[in-house]
Amino acid sequence: MSDSLTQGAPRIAVLVPCYNEEASIEAVVRDFKEALPTATIYVYDNNSKDRTSEIAKAAGAVVRREPLQGKGNVVRRMFADIEADVYVMVDGDDTYHAPSAGKLVAKLLDEKLDMVNGARVTDWENYRAGHRLGNVMLTTLVTMVFGKRTDDLLSGYRVFSRRFVKSFPVLAGGFEIETELVVHALEMSMPLGEVETPYKDRAPGSVSKLSTFRDGFRILWMIGKLIKEERPMQSFGLVAVLLALISVIIAVPLFITYYETGLVPRFPTAVLATGLGLLSFLSLTCGLILDTVTRGRREMKRLRYLEIPAPDYDSGFLK
Repeated sequence: MSDSLTQGAPRIAVLVPCYNEEASIEAVVRDFKEALPTATIYVYDNNSKDRTSEIAKAAGAVVRREPLQGKGNVVRRMFADIEADVYVMVDGDDTYHAPSAGKLVAKLLDEKLDMVNGARVTDWENYRAGHRLGNVMLTTLVTMVFGKRTDDLLSGYRVFSRRFVKSFPVLAGGFEIETELVVHALEMSMPLGEVETPYKDRAPGSVSKLSTFRDGFRILWMIGKLIKEERPMQSFGLVAVLLALISVIIAVPLFITYYETGLVPRFPTAVLATGLGLLSFLSLTCGLILDTVTRGRREMKRLRYLEIPAPDYDSGFLK
């Protein structure tokens, strides 16, 4: 299919990745059909062991399956398979506010944005303590490195333009996909927006699939990988500075001894200090080379992004 947009009202796809959400998926499909009557609801079942697919289909959703386990794998499949002009992605746990979908879509279209983030607003008791702390820490870390353009890094409620979806190389396999989405948008300097949306507790019988520690460490690891790949000069430069500092600390006593006696009695220590100095130089060189490679990759991604037309609709059809 061509990347050119259709005439008239935009095609809207609501993407719902699911795993064992039989307790909530009917309400999610129903509420989003009501909020966005012209949208097609796609539920991607990620090896559910309950009646998620059956209930979603009965509620009117288009049900598909992704056998590779993990939210990132599901998002990769959804972005590849589904053709639309506007994509609304939401978790299938019925914690996100479906009536806000119109506001998110309207902001994307009226302001010609590529991503609108649904920032969760709720009483803190709806969050597990570990989730609260992790969200704040990880959002702060991404903000420090890549810039602050969102207040809720790990929100599962977002709206995307077609050119975001079709130019985004999904690499993450699990819940770290949320981090990858945000960092990609920040590194590509895409026009972004954010809308505060109510957030509620899960329906009875629905259980969170997010592990505070396991998935928290996976997200932290993903942030580290993204820093290395998108900020190689800073990453390898920091390593170079640390190695150089250790080398100098080790070498200073040797120079003092040599100045006083003309001897180098601790020859292995001198070799270690020299080796650390060389590693520092190599790390700096790697940073310089990889920074050039990263710039080239970013230019290629930018050119692919620009090949796809910007959204050219207004939100009048939502009224």
